[in-house]
Amino acid sequence: MREPAFWYRPRSFKSHALRPLGLLYGAITERRMLRQGFDAGIPVICVGNYHVGGAGKTPTVLALTKLLRDLGETPVVLSRGYGGRLKGPVMVDRERHTASDIGDEPLMMVRDVPVVVAHDRLEGVALAKSRGATVILMDDGFQNPRLLKDASLIVIDSERGLGNGKVFPAGPLRAPLKAQLARTDALVLIGNGHAANDVAAELAKRNKPELRARLKPDAASVAQLLGKRVLAFAGIGDPARFFRSLRACGIEVARTRPFADHHMFSQDEIAALAAEAQREQLTLVTTEKDLARLRGRDGVPDGIVPFAVQLEFDDPAALRQLISDHLYKARERRFGRR
Repeated sequence: MREPAFWYRPRSFKSHALRPLGLLYGAITERRMLRQGFDAGIPVICVGNYHVGGAGKTPTVLALTKLLRDLGETPVVLSRGYGGRLKGPVMVDRERHTASDIGDEPLMMVRDVPVVVAHDRLEGVALAKSRGATVILMDDGFQNPRLLKDASLIVIDSERGLGNGKVFPAGPLRAPLKAQLARTDALVLIGNGHAANDVAAELAKRNKPELRARLKPDAASVAQLLGKRVLAFAGIGDPARFFRSLRACGIEVARTRPFADHHMFSQDEIAALAAEAQREQLTLVTTEKDLARLRGRDGVPDGIVPFAVQLEFDDPAALRQLISDHLYKARERRFGRR
């Protein structure tokens, strides 16, 4: 879906009118979050959001993958595979699966880390463990109580924040903020904004750390596009952020085409974009997540340039210490001191 603009306005009649539904939805979700989850037997680290839409979970998962490997762990990502038709459990195979099978994010991440897609997360745990996982990285699922989480890292875009702070459908929150704060172990703020400073302050009162990070464009991607006029398109949570990132790198963005989050592009839409780019002598550029959705059985359509980014933490030592501490506590809780 394309998120409503009124979610990110301070006051709105539509938001006020939908508030009763938000209260009901929030109460149901909050009660559901109180359930006791199943113990996977190995550490489970969840990377989630307080709100619907994107904020940088996938780059965070990939950054944690690298860190865990540096710590000697064997991480496997567990995803629900949003937008895919397969219920799983299934190990994602980049040569065999498409985004319509297992969703765009798993297809993107599997280049760097093994990914299990499972609508039933418990079945997904069993498959991940059978493939040698020592740590499970949950991509999303913070509000889902099925699995016991040893650490929950919440990702927020520091420039957008949490919008009007109301619960879906009146606003973007998936559950009342207070209930979500209580289950948060660390906050990952992406970017240089201040829109989530109040959330960070609330968590600081609970002695929960704030980790600052930023999306760094891949140098090769930038070099490939400098000096060219581009038509940028994206079907992610915040396409405007992608367009701003291109311009911040000195890339001339002549045209932009935003689509809804997780948009599955039709052949006609791609043909129309290609025709517009050719007519105006523009280079087509999109995100890696969108490119995953464009990848069909025969590969990716020609002439589309992916713009790669990776997440860099301001204080990687603090992140390393945080994850190491949670891994130690998770294993101590299960097996006791040795």
